[in-house]
Amino acid sequence: MKQPTKEIGPSAIVLAGGRSQRMGRPKAALKFGDATLLEVIVGRLKNAFKEIIVVASPAALAEAAFAAPAGARVVHDSTPFEGPLAGLGRGFEAAIGDPIFACSCDLPLLSVNVASELCSMIGYYDAAIPEVGGMLQPLHAAYRKRCAGAIAGLIERGERRAIALADAIKVRKIGEQYLRRLDPGLRSFFNINTPDEYLAALQIGGFTNYGAIATGSEQH
Repeated sequence: MKQPTKEIGPSAIVLAGGRSQRMGRPKAALKFGDATLLEVIVGRLKNAFKEIIVVASPAALAEAAFAAPAGARVVHDSTPFEGPLAGLGRGFEAAIGDPIFACSCDLPLLSVNVASELCSMIGYYDAAIPEVGGMLQPLHAAYRKRCAGAIAGLIERGERRAIALADAIKVRKIGEQYLRRLDPGLRSFFNINTPDEYLAALQIGGFTNYGAIATGSEQH
């Protein structure tokens, strides 16, 4: 008799295929202490998610020169730099678990407790998306795997922005008041797009050699 498939619980997706134009170099490979940003994020997610998928374009993967961190597997966009919406769609196709926590690779202070709570709060909604500073955070949110259909429809119409998905599905918005119970400083949502933001994150993380790391002059 065929044995029932064992559910693995929620999955996690990390998008790492962007151009990193404002940073000037691939964010996934930036050092945060002794590890890269991608390794830091995957390492934290491993504490709560059995399946972690890194979505990267072939070009970005080669440029960053990183391999799949331990505990994660890499899938590739069909076309380099298609945008975050396509990255989400590719990750949803590859994921086995449901719901799915999805985030970008530029969240060095990511809280796995926040990620897990978002997955538990999704209920019958298509997504549980935090609202911080009056703005939805679609790349730090939990989704149902069925959102892949809505993503495909948006991409067919030429949409590339992840935020567009929020208008196409049923969303449960998670406000700051609740989020601060889990993460008082909302550090989990501190993303880095520029060298100055990278320096700030390193300082918050307590790395005293942040100047050398940020400029790429660290000694080997």
